[in-house]
Amino acid sequence: QVQLVESGGGLVQPGGSLRLSCATSGVWFSSSRMAWYRQAPGKERELVALITSDSMTEYADSVKGRFTISRENSKKTMYLQMYSLKPEDTATYYCNAYFVVGSRVSDIWGQGTLVTVSS
Repeated sequence: QVQLVESGGGLVQPGGSLRLSCATSGVWFSSSRMAWYRQAPGKERELVALITSDSMTEYADSVKGRFTISRENSKKTMYLQMYSLKPEDTATYYCNAYFVVGSRVSDIWGQGTLVTVSS
């Protein structure tokens, strides 16, 4: 079963913008903590941004002021709006969801979408 589907990746020039989306059909969406992670070749996966079920947000220092994470619960979709992209933003971006139903903890991942920033 596919629970998270990312989209929106692609090739952009430095200074450009891109919006990533992560959609699900899961009934758990509105109560979940959602996050974007990224992983560049040869580097560890890192947290880019997160948004709680109450829409509180947190960002990695490297993207503060440039990226905005948001969610639209009616569409069960999370977004990452990226501005002023830099070559070092090049990575595969992964959607993550964390939620608890009763005593069951779920931590799930999308398959990733590639963002390449290059001139």
